[in-house]
Amino acid sequence: MSKYTPLWKWIKENKNDDFQLSFSEIFNILKFKIDHSFLNAKKELIDYGFKVTKISMKEECVYFEKTTR
Repeated sequence: MSKYTPLWKWIKENKNDDFQLSFSEIFNILKFKIDHSFLNAKKELIDYGFKVTKISMKEECVYFEKTTR
């Protein structure tokens, strides 16, 4: 289980379509800031029906897309 599993579970339970979350919204779910390990861990999200399509440092948000899988 990765430290991001609570975020993946939250996404699976609360989202049905493409969406974005701000870094602060992610912090509120996880209780810690995402770090460089997020780049590797995001691959796990495919098992929950989503994928990360963009991480914007400027906008401080992460874009997610529902997969057809």
